[in-house]
Amino acid sequence: MLGATEPGLVDGLLLLSYPLHPPQRPHELRTEHFPRLRTPAMFVHGTRDGFGSIDEVVVVLKLIRARTVLLPVPGAGHELVTKRNHEEVPKLVVEAFRLFASGSISVTEPEQAP
Repeated sequence: MLGATEPGLVDGLLLLSYPLHPPQRPHELRTEHFPRLRTPAMFVHGTRDGFGSIDEVVVVLKLIRARTVLLPVPGAGHELVTKRNHEEVPKLVVEAFRLFASGSISVTEPEQAP
């Protein structure tokens, strides 16, 4: 929310498991500040996150008036890890954000994310 009220404060945002809404309450969106964001933002989100589905994230990213990217984590919930990927996810996130910050990736569709 600070990024929406202080647009020049940071050059980019990394949002890990952003809680779009409380579990099982998709009508209570936490996105009212998204249209005021002017900062490039990368969202990392589990495909089984109860705080918002990948499809919901794709829709709300369109509210942000800056470059966005969605990095889905297959099989992960809100904690972003599964038994099989717990060592890989941090490396994947760091590398994806490095590419995002350099301008090398700028997509919002999950099938195109690294």
